[in-house]
Amino acid sequence: MVIPKTNTSSENWDPKDKFYVVLETATLTEIELAEYCRSKGLYVEQVIAWRDACMQANGGVAQETATLQRNLRDKDKVYKQLQKELNRKERALAETAALLVLQKKCRAIWGEPEDE
Repeated sequence: MVIPKTNTSSENWDPKDKFYVVLETATLTEIELAEYCRSKGLYVEQVIAWRDACMQANGGVAQETATLQRNLRDKDKVYKQLQKELNRKERALAETAALLVLQKKCRAIWGEPEDE
């Protein structure tokens, strides 16, 4: 029997139980579906909504996965570009710091006054 033993509302059923109802009603005509729903205490609209959710479940997941993968690739590209820019700026900063140190050493050796 598909109906859960607890006295919960059909909207609060476990997704597995809803799926079983969809499976049981997949081949029923409209009249048979209405009779089935009456006997189980369900509404036809509920079963139709559950059926639609089941049908869209796999397609939605595949599309969502593809979208997430595209977004991840885009973010990876941005990350790599930012990492390249950061490395370039770090090298430039290190070079500038080295030049300043050399400039101070040269002034200390030759005794030239520092520019202010």
